[in-house]
Amino acid sequence: QLQACGGGLVQAGDSLRISCAASGGTFRNFAMGWFRQAPGKEREFVAAISWINSKYYGDFVEDRFTISRDNAKKSVYLQMNMLKPEDTAVYYCAADPNGWQPKNRRTMGDYVLWGQGTQVTVSS
Repeated sequence: QLQACGGGLVQAGDSLRISCAASGGTFRNFAMGWFRQAPGKEREFVAAISWINSKYYGDFVEDRFTISRDNAKKSVYLQMNMLKPEDTAVYYCAADPNGWQPKNRRTMGDYVLWGQGTQVTVSS
């Protein structure tokens, strides 16, 4: 089970860190990802971190976001800086407990567990 939190309303240019906590399983083996979905749009890949700490980002991130994990806390984080109004979306965390399997990690089908989402709203 995944529980995302930390979303909120911020202004353009602000920073925000969202978190996702996992329960059950051996978290250090999980591959973790963040996706987002804006109103009327498809869910898109934001960032992923492998079980060995390799990191991947969506093209739109442009070095503004950083994904990290804390295996002791069974948590993954997404630090978002220089937020833009177009970053407004519901942000979902996802997990694959079989993180050692070589997968793309940029597609929704590579994950089997999903959190409920946390709303991030960026005002101009």
